[in-house]
Amino acid sequence: MIARTRKAKSQPNEDALAAFVQKKAEIDAMLARLQSLSDDHFNYSPDEIRWDHVGTLGYYAELLKRVTDSAFHEGEHAE
Repeated sequence: MIARTRKAKSQPNEDALAAFVQKKAEIDAMLARLQSLSDDHFNYSPDEIRWDHVGTLGYYAELLKRVTDSAFHEGEHAE
């Protein structure tokens, strides 16, 4: 009976761990894609750069700052 109780209690944790690992893999894939795009200068050559490209990168930076502020408890997420 004790083994059965332990298994019942551990299953939700195992399910949560599996879901966590899956979400982490999704994040890792997104980060790898972003790094590759950044390494390629967001698919722009230096002679193509205009102010709208700067605005686009600014928008990306704002979104990433929201994520990093949340992850590192900074900005509006500071304690």
